[in-house]
Amino acid sequence: MYDMLTRNHVIGLLAGGRSLNSVSKETGISRSAIRAWQTRLEPRPHLFNQAAHCSASTDTPAYAYLLGLYLGDGCISPHPRGGHHLRIACADAWPGLIEQCVAVTSYGRHWTCMFPQHGPGKKHERRIVLEDWQQEIVDAHPWEFLRGLIHSDGCRVTNWTVRNGKRYEYPRYFFTNRSDDIRRLCTDTLTKVGVRYTVLARGSDPFNVSVARKESVALMDAHIGPKH
Repeated sequence: MYDMLTRNHVIGLLAGGRSLNSVSKETGISRSAIRAWQTRLEPRPHLFNQAAHCSASTDTPAYAYLLGLYLGDGCISPHPRGGHHLRIACADAWPGLIEQCVAVTSYGRHWTCMFPQHGPGKKHERRIVLEDWQQEIVDAHPWEFLRGLIHSDGCRVTNWTVRNGKRYEYPRYFFTNRSDDIRRLCTDTLTKVGVRYTVLARGSDPFNVSVARKESVALMDAHIGPKH
């Protein structure tokens, strides 16, 4: 499964005069897959405008979702031939997430431009701040950003309690991340869309953002829903 950015990158290499064999060897993509991309008749949607500045995005909702995934369970690593790999950790238990994600692994030369939060060490050990252009995208598409965060480091669960001898069940959303900055990005965005939350500690560390109020859970269900 390859994302549209990877496909467009491959087609761009071929359009620049590269041979099918050389592109296949460089990218690790089979020649049969590349041929299929060359001969497909329907228009190819573009995730990013590669002819423009590498931070320019034509599909900003998709970028907002991918940004949330990256901040939660993503990493960027260098490719030995140049460029970088973007990897999103999706468990086999969530095939719907893998299908909705751009790709589990994607090669490109601009991932570090698209995600300037990349750097040495773990995310929770360094400062995570959005660039102005990223914040503009998140402000324009807050639910897509939140969906990415929940689909990476969040969940929807069913809790229960006993009242007057009867068992009551109620749904609840959690977002768990060790980075204070990433949790703040989550809670700031929740506030903007009208979702009320609480921050719960795991031991002495406030790792968990909880959404349990009925009206806020209903709002989350309308825009995010459980993992699948």
